[in-house]
Amino acid sequence: MDTASTSEPAEDLSVLTFDQLAAFAERPGRHRGELEGIREISALRAYRSEDGLGPAERKRWAKLSLRVNARLHGDAPWEQARMAQNDFMLRAWIIDHLGPDAQDPNWDPDALAADTLAELALNPAKAGALGARWRALPAEQIGELRRLKNLTGHLDLIIGHLRPGRSHDQLQEWLAVRPLLP
Repeated sequence: MDTASTSEPAEDLSVLTFDQLAAFAERPGRHRGELEGIREISALRAYRSEDGLGPAERKRWAKLSLRVNARLHGDAPWEQARMAQNDFMLRAWIIDHLGPDAQDPNWDPDALAADTLAELALNPAKAGALGARWRALPAEQIGELRRLKNLTGHLDLIIGHLRPGRSHDQLQEWLAVRPLLP
């Protein structure tokens, strides 16, 4: 018998069904720790094939994780970068392991490429030039380069799924620059 209830928090959120966890996530007043737990549990269920879930159900869990991730972070640069990084990594993993879907922007590699490029504050040439001498830079610039490295960590998963064109070429440049970044 399932005794977990969305009216009062379960000690272990991982025992909740999708509908229970989604309802729990949507209730106002969730604190950051609860939202982070929901994001992680949802992402884990999307990643794990051992649970016997099919691709559609795993993508449903991933979408819950993405929705919670969007609510979880503040406006500070590191928080925004973490939100984008979590989003990009999960979307890229789903695209690479469960297959792209051009009808759904979450699973469309070209949409993910565009979203990624929109988040990158520098072009690859400038980032590479700074990255080559990052030890001599002020802490703020090192931080910005680190955020760029984090925001491009998923590129190897999607590059093979991208159509030829400008976005593909730009992300290929970022893949070449990443090793130079701190």
